Amino acid sequence: MAKGQNGQTDKPAGKPRFQIEDTRARATRTALIVPDVQSRAGRSNTGNAPLLGVEPRSLDARAQEATGLAAAISLDVVFTEALTVANPRPATLLGSGKVESLAIRFHDEAVELVIVDHELTPIQQRNLERAFKAKVLDRTGLILEIFGRRAQTREGVLQVDLAHLTYQKSRLVRSWTHLERQRGGKGFLGGPGETQIEADRRVIQDKITRLKGQLDEVRRTRTLHRSRRKSVPAPTIALVGYTNAGKSTLFNRLTESAVKAEDLLFATLDPTLRRVRLPKGTEVILSDTVGFISNLPTALIAAFRATLEEVLEADLIVHVRDITNPDTEAQRQDVLDVLDQLGIVDRDGSGDRPILEAWNKVDRLDGDRRLLVERQASTTGPSVMPVSAVSGDGLQALLEAMETSIASTREKAVFDLRPEDGEGRAWLFANATVLDEEVSENGHIRVEVAMTPRRMAHARERFSPMGASADPI
Repeated sequence: MAKGQNGQTDKPAGKPRFQIEDTRARATRTALIVPDVQSRAGRSNTGNAPLLGVEPRSLDARAQEATGLAAAISLDVVFTEALTVANPRPATLLGSGKVESLAIRFHDEAVELVIVDHELTPIQQRNLERAFKAKVLDRTGLILEIFGRRAQTREGVLQVDLAHLTYQKSRLVRSWTHLERQRGGKGFLGGPGETQIEADRRVIQDKITRLKGQLDEVRRTRTLHRSRRKSVPAPTIALVGYTNAGKSTLFNRLTESAVKAEDLLFATLDPTLRRVRLPKGTEVILSDTVGFISNLPTALIAAFRATLEEVLEADLIVHVRDITNPDTEAQRQDVLDVLDQLGIVDRDGSGDRPILEAWNKVDRLDGDRRLLVERQASTTGPSVMPVSAVSGDGLQALLEAMETSIASTREKAVFDLRPEDGEGRAWLFANATVLDEEVSENGHIRVEVAMTPRRMAHARERFSPMGASADPI
């Protein structure tokens, strides 16, 4: 071999002896199973029982949504099978023959990850992993993976970690022999100690406790910020809706901001708030929230409750619906189910605060279909508006409906301001719905406004020391 200038022997050119494949840029080869699990009564068990008039989702629709969930974290879905499970097995959910045939197919396709669009018990997950010789995720696990990739703020990351640990704690089963070993106590008189699985569970519980403490600190900070917003009492409006209904696109259009908006499920996880001025001058705070989805795990709702507190505090809820989706009615009910679990509205949509429905994406409809949707919206009532967040169609009507809805739940009063109180007049225009204004002969400004009882009390406290009268209407 030739020697280099430093006297060292040069290495021969060519391929290195060992070459490690960089798999970071390669998408995981994934198989997707969408089971339609039948209950003993013979009905599909795909989530909450549908209300009268709301058809359950078809297998094709569920498969399409599950594919969208996989695409949200860039998985390479190489195989999809939707199937009916007439007799769910406690050990594997699927029948033994189906498990064997799928295992052969997964081996031939070099599948690395199997997603089952259904909730699996820990035992079922373990047994399927053994049979398929691949990692298995159920619907909850997949949603957690998406949330883990998308969370950006400290609060979002903490919430994902908490939900993930809670889920992981329930998955601790004796899959490996080391979980059956015991750790003995110290000294000769020590007891048999704890099993490894108990130790793992204790470690996870300690982490959960620590995360809950950190989340409490974040919630206190959010409560402080919310109390500051209440001191300058602008009404709050929360955008809610099924994931990928176009909430963030609508939010950007209304606020002229640049919140991340993509044609992906769960593109938005962390809440975003912006001020918006409505047509008659009312200034409101608009909140973009995480999208909902069918069969959202209860533990996940609990973990993200702090994020959804903006909805809990909202004066008005705008339910954004993708009216082009064939399952739009089922998606509507899924959103109402989550709001019902949060104690905001009942499953039928009734509650103690107004809800507007924005039927989004009408720009994607052809002429006849769009006319039909617009006619249906007009006959449903004034709380339903067909809109397009992309083209801007219907947004002026939506803003006017927001202002009318807020005003309808307000106390009305007339404030008589001194001529020099321009700051007070500006405050009323920024923080109330101004219904009328006139200047009297003596120069005093008569302003008729509408506000919530809480904000009206704040306004009276603000103006009374300055000599302004507030006469109820």
